[in-house]
Amino acid sequence: MAASARPTRVLIVDDSAIVRKMLADALRSEPDIEVVGLASDPFIARDLILRHEPDVLTLDIEMPRMDGLTFLKKLMVHHPLPVIIVSSVTQSGSKASIDALASGAIDVIAKPGGPRSVGEIAEKLKRRIRAIRLVQPLKFAPAPPPAQESNLPPAVRALSRAEGLILIGASAGGTQAIEAVVSRLPADTPPILIVQHMPALFTSAFAQRLNQSCPMKFVEARGGERLERGVAYVAPGDFHLVVEPFGLTLRTALHQEPAVHYQRPAVDVLFQSAVRVRHVPVVALLLTGMGADGADGMLALRQAGAVTVAQDRESCVVFGMPGEAIARGAAMHTATLLAMPQLIAEALRKRQADGRRAS
Repeated sequence: MAASARPTRVLIVDDSAIVRKMLADALRSEPDIEVVGLASDPFIARDLILRHEPDVLTLDIEMPRMDGLTFLKKLMVHHPLPVIIVSSVTQSGSKASIDALASGAIDVIAKPGGPRSVGEIAEKLKRRIRAIRLVQPLKFAPAPPPAQESNLPPAVRALSRAEGLILIGASAGGTQAIEAVVSRLPADTPPILIVQHMPALFTSAFAQRLNQSCPMKFVEARGGERLERGVAYVAPGDFHLVVEPFGLTLRTALHQEPAVHYQRPAVDVLFQSAVRVRHVPVVALLLTGMGADGADGMLALRQAGAVTVAQDRESCVVFGMPGEAIARGAAMHTATLLAMPQLIAEALRKRQADGRRAS
């Protein structure tokens, strides 16, 4: 078999023998995926990585001898490779998983809760593994540290006087990317709606992390909230997030209609809902991620008059979603993460000036 066509080599690291067997049995049935080893702790995993050189690693967080987060940080320094976190759906597991994503993990999947959930989780894992193979090589770089609000450029601080709505969609690598952008926005920025592909309960931990590190207030959307400036609303896992008119204001809404691009929440669902927003300037950002979610919605937004921005290839962990948007002509601008705050501010200022002239 040619090297380019060989199966994707996967190493499974989990202290539970039951989980290791469940995942291995599910993956071994796929001709394009090869399970090269099973490890019950990071020390065994280290030896198997050197011996088998896997393409992808699945990693539990809570393990004996060395926790998964500590191992991940060492791995990203000495032997970086794509890591998918398979974590328990607990408060501590969710928080640690978000920390793992910030430390270089590519994605997170909830650990099987029992035999009935294995099939669905196995399918998600197979899709992630195949997508990772298609987009390699991946880039690993720590997110730049948050900026102090007092040090923000004057144009960005002017967002405190701007009116509008900001939309952000992301997937693999997105937790770092989102934080890099929103940590550089002032506390009184116009409302933000965020879709990050992530399982239920993990999104709450993500919102809490952003709330602690950014000037704005971050909440997991519950549906029915009136949008307020200075507040960012994160789509909860397993729910689509939409924006809808509510009298003279806007509010959030949640629903559980079918997944789009295998995702719920889906970026396309949020972006398409914002196409119906009138008389409010809209800026939409599509950040790093595998697949094509958000590209069609971004094109519809651009055609409706919104300002649309795709993350540039060089700063993406995975250039899938932004690349699709650019290829379809959906992105008005392509920018690095650090350039996006000023681009948002300038777009809203220009839209407001155009509105005043029109009136």
